Amino acid sequence: NITFLTELFSRSLAESEMRSAPYEFPEESPIEQLEERRHRLERQISQDIKFEPDILLRAKQDFMKTDSATDLDQAPKELYPERELVPEREYQRVTISGEEKCGVPFTDLLDAAKCVVKALFIREKYISLSMQSFCRTTARYLQEELGGRPLDLNTFEEMPESSVSADATVHPPVSETHPYEVLDPASMPPGLGYTCKMVDGVVHVYTQNSSELDLPYPDLQEYIADMNMMMALIINGPVKSFCYRRLQYLSSKFQMHILLNEMKELAAQKKVPHRDFYNIRKVDTHIHASSCMNQKHLLRFIKRAMKKYPGEIVHVEQGRGQTLSEVFESMNLTAFDLSVDTLDMHADRNTFHRFDKFNSKYNPIGESILREIFIKTDNHVEGKYFGHMIKEVMADLEESKYQNVELRLSIYGRSRDEWDKLAEWAVKHKVYSDNVRWLVQVPRLFDVYHTKKQLSNFQEMLENIFMPLFEVTVNPSSHPQLHLFLEHVVGFDSVDDESKPEHHIFNLDSPKPVNWTEEDNPPYSYYLYYMYANMTVLNHLRRQRNLNSFVLRPHCGEAGPIHHLVSGFMLSENISHGLLLRKAPVLQYLYYLAQIGIAMSPLSNNSLFLSYHRNPLPEYLSRGLMVSLSTDDPLQFHFTKTIKIQGIKEKTYIRVAYRFETLCEELNLITQAVRSEELETVEEQGSLCMGAGPARR
Repeated sequence: NITFLTELFSRSLAESEMRSAPYEFPEESPIEQLEERRHRLERQISQDIKFEPDILLRAKQDFMKTDSATDLDQAPKELYPERELVPEREYQRVTISGEEKCGVPFTDLLDAAKCVVKALFIREKYISLSMQSFCRTTARYLQEELGGRPLDLNTFEEMPESSVSADATVHPPVSETHPYEVLDPASMPPGLGYTCKMVDGVVHVYTQNSSELDLPYPDLQEYIADMNMMMALIINGPVKSFCYRRLQYLSSKFQMHILLNEMKELAAQKKVPHRDFYNIRKVDTHIHASSCMNQKHLLRFIKRAMKKYPGEIVHVEQGRGQTLSEVFESMNLTAFDLSVDTLDMHADRNTFHRFDKFNSKYNPIGESILREIFIKTDNHVEGKYFGHMIKEVMADLEESKYQNVELRLSIYGRSRDEWDKLAEWAVKHKVYSDNVRWLVQVPRLFDVYHTKKQLSNFQEMLENIFMPLFEVTVNPSSHPQLHLFLEHVVGFDSVDDESKPEHHIFNLDSPKPVNWTEEDNPPYSYYLYYMYANMTVLNHLRRQRNLNSFVLRPHCGEAGPIHHLVSGFMLSENISHGLLLRKAPVLQYLYYLAQIGIAMSPLSNNSLFLSYHRNPLPEYLSRGLMVSLSTDDPLQFHFTKTIKIQGIKEKTYIRVAYRFETLCEELNLITQAVRSEELETVEEQGSLCMGAGPARR
């Protein structure tokens, strides 16, 4: 009976295997199986090499190569001397044959290519003028293939390669002295005696004899014309079809690349010494300083402050000072009552499409007074608590060695002394780390300040933002703390709820900033142009003084109309979010060709504008857009202590080579199409000059 049952069981198993679909995959990972097989064969080879003839050894090595993850890269050369090992950069490439490789008629390709090239030249013009970085590969194709005119590439020349070995550890440079301790005006650049005046929303600089310095910035009329051309381009039907097809091709090509080369990439990745996800360099290019800590960190700090400084006056209400303990007594709270739940600062589904509710999450326990005390730089305690908390975050970054951030601090433009107060906070409390740089964000809140009678017109807001920067550049000793602080500022950001309705269209009929006295807020493109124009003039002035320059890196395309992304494409080095690119194939293709950095925050988007499973980050990544994961607001979105500052890690030289070659193929496709028409035009003109008929294609 036992024998019969055993045979019956074996027969049923065999039948079930026959009934299983041939396309079902085993539960075990095929990659793990191949790796296990390779290691097993390697061990067998090492054991039998002394006893087996060479021909058997070679046959076994060839067997290892079949579907192997490493393609014998791991095998010692002396075991296989007659065969040269394949370098890691070699991989399986996907090519397309035939004359028309893009799938559209040549005339459609030509029309679309001319529009795309024109858009790229527009971006190159504005980015070069403002001394920001333009993609070097794209610049070379525009320069070498089209017209031969030299592009302004002075700001992104090739840097010499380091001779440091691949496995050497690299750490941020450590200053011998604290950078905020050198406040001696004698050690600062001398004053030039220049004067500054804002004219039509843009600062102009004059010498001592009242002659204006030649500091270029884009003409408003030219900018409006270029923006209108871009808007017409992105709604052009044939161009949209062409760009959509190219994006679909890029997605499919990437999937093919993964199918062919995933094993090689994994094997090459394992070969890199002392490098994995936890000890590669990671930079968070989008994180707000006021929420750079998680809830547990803030909770512990508040409890610690209540025990350590209960009698410290932290707030003034109607001329009467309130101590920290009195502030919490007025809320009927003690340190024992506080918890993460009572803080109530985590964004949830109630904040979806409710930017107002999201902003209120910055208030601990829903109290704006606690926000002012603990996460503001300008308050009665001069930002002491906020500075200490950020320094604790910095200490965690330094301890991990491999995490770096660009923290965003706010300048509102309500008063002229905001910059000095911010710099004084950073210098006084020594809020500095080699792992941290600052971005300055400007909230688009003119309508709020104008309604409160804090600003009379938009130019006054621009003056409050930019005039101190020009003054400290002309004469650093006039704002010594600001001069030191700006050495660690890398750029500007424009922030606010992009989904707010915009009642104006930016055109030549729009009021100049000095005449913008309406209650409505200026549109997004209006803000961005005047920020860009003033930053461009400032960069030229600072370059003349051998001081660091700045970049524009705004929140863009998170919500709202599509022209936000047009302004970002023209004026910004990088952007944050870019969700709306998924609805604009032309702009998405242009962002790809120009390799514009996009810092994306799926967790943030999930709580505000787009559910997690619909986030386009994986799609952008597969197509080759330059995307990175960003943290945005750990205070609202994280539960753990670790700030997950991470980049999208492209694997090894194989992936880098694939990305580079694919970008070159796309650039070659459009530039050669434009180039071929130019050559035909020249041939036709030459034939007509010689008395012949028009040249035929």
